[in-house]
Amino acid sequence: MRKYLQIDLETQSVSAEEQHGEDIIRAGRHYIAKTLLQEGVAMVDPLGPENPLIFSAGPFAGSSFSNANRLSIGCKSPLTGGIKESNAGGTFAFALGQLEINGFTLRGASPDWVVIRIPKEGEITFDSAEPYLGKGNIEAAELLFEKYGDKVSLGICGPVGEYLGLVAGIAFTDPENRPTRLAARGGVGAVMGAKKVKAIVVDKHKMPSFHDRKKVMGAVREYGKLLGAEPAIETFSLYGTAAVGDFTNKIGGIPTRNFSSGQLVDSSKEIFKLGGDHIRERNLARGGEPTHACMPGCLIRCSNIYVDMDGKESVSPLEYETLGLVGTNCGLDDPDEVAILNHIANDLGVDTIEIGALLGVLMEAGEGRFGDHVFMAKALDDIRLGNERGRILAQGTARVGAHYNVARVPVIKKQGISAYDPRVIEVTGISMMLTAQGADHTAGNLPAYHSKDKSTDELVDVSFDMQVLCAAADSLGLCLFGRSVTNEHFELMTQALNDAHGTDCDTGFFRELGREALRNEWAFNRQAGFTEADDELPDFFYEEALPPSGQIARHRSAEVNRRLRELLAQA
Repeated sequence: MRKYLQIDLETQSVSAEEQHGEDIIRAGRHYIAKTLLQEGVAMVDPLGPENPLIFSAGPFAGSSFSNANRLSIGCKSPLTGGIKESNAGGTFAFALGQLEINGFTLRGASPDWVVIRIPKEGEITFDSAEPYLGKGNIEAAELLFEKYGDKVSLGICGPVGEYLGLVAGIAFTDPENRPTRLAARGGVGAVMGAKKVKAIVVDKHKMPSFHDRKKVMGAVREYGKLLGAEPAIETFSLYGTAAVGDFTNKIGGIPTRNFSSGQLVDSSKEIFKLGGDHIRERNLARGGEPTHACMPGCLIRCSNIYVDMDGKESVSPLEYETLGLVGTNCGLDDPDEVAILNHIANDLGVDTIEIGALLGVLMEAGEGRFGDHVFMAKALDDIRLGNERGRILAQGTARVGAHYNVARVPVIKKQGISAYDPRVIEVTGISMMLTAQGADHTAGNLPAYHSKDKSTDELVDVSFDMQVLCAAADSLGLCLFGRSVTNEHFELMTQALNDAHGTDCDTGFFRELGREALRNEWAFNRQAGFTEADDELPDFFYEEALPPSGQIARHRSAEVNRRLRELLAQA
């Protein structure tokens, strides 16, 4: 049995629902999509009190199951106007699981700013947030730990979320209590700000009970053994997600200077400094940590602790999406400069994908020069202050492009495109087109798939299958980087679920869960007024050949949606 909490912010009252069996394991992204659709949230103002903010942990949360302590945050997105499930590592889902809480929903809006305290014993309290307002996440976290002790996990609305900036995420603390694991995309931090919840403090406790704990721990060991045998996992463990940059730069698919090129440097002739090879070498030489676990139990350890030339911690983590959007997309070529900006973004609690995309558009508008990290830091300063320019920038890439009348704006559904140019990395591009989430690569990412000479229908088939599997993983609190095991061992995964919660799922459950989540997300967006036209890439992707490959986008919304409808009819 697990508890699910409904928290009424206006009355500061809490009710608990008991969950059993499949209600526990149909969590995360699946629970979010089903709940938001059933409650008619598609028609509400995303920054109004009627927009619920859902926090959902997976069925293995609180245990040492590698990759299984991720958290899903869901609501109607104020950035896109569609559905949003934003995903984060850290210790928050772990702490909820240890209290045998499957999740909670924040409803309404508080009349005053509050800190919600969820203790292992006693009643949930609503404390004044006055001491923490306006402060960056790092200082706010220090003050919260000082008040509540260090055996807690934090979820924090940063200063940009306080004034409803749409680039704001929600920051969660990592195993060493850094507030640097963000549910970053879609403006979920602005929704938390609209509800006047500055922070949520959850006690850590002990491993939760399971239906058959001995068998669950056997699955934990078997899963870890399979992970250890995967070459791809070893690469991530050694080089982190930055290793993706070495690949995307080499094939000409990394966003560079507002998606005007797919390659920062020819890596056969000079060093690509924003990739895993160089960053690992530099970081090791300075005494940094090239591997780090973002959440308890993770065996992949694809994060890092990046240090400056004096060996002092600069940022944790420094990862591919930030290197691609804040880095190459803005013309930077030095990881030290990206790390400094990344640290600022973490303190503000903002989405580095959206920040990098909007700054690239700002440079395209002639407001700054590509490669000018000082200009970029000043823009982040304005966002922190919330002055006139800062509040414009805090509304995200699409709105910045419209304000400055820029033609080349890399967004889908008003959300900045992730660090994979869809002209070259085509399956990921199709996933970003089709997902209800906005331009979200995690909906179905296959950057290494050889798409040359493949038809639109063939690539939609591949994208759809990956979207189903990713939606299932997001519904179970699983990190997508474990997919080389998760997506190949359905019997192990379903049996582990059955042993954990006394269910009787078969091996088809995994894909069924993912398909249901996707159907509900697409239904939500249709209710919100989205049409197939919203899935189209911006015109410049179809009109401008991308150096050095010379490729243009070749997949249109009408074609990909026609094939998607056929696949859904067959499923």
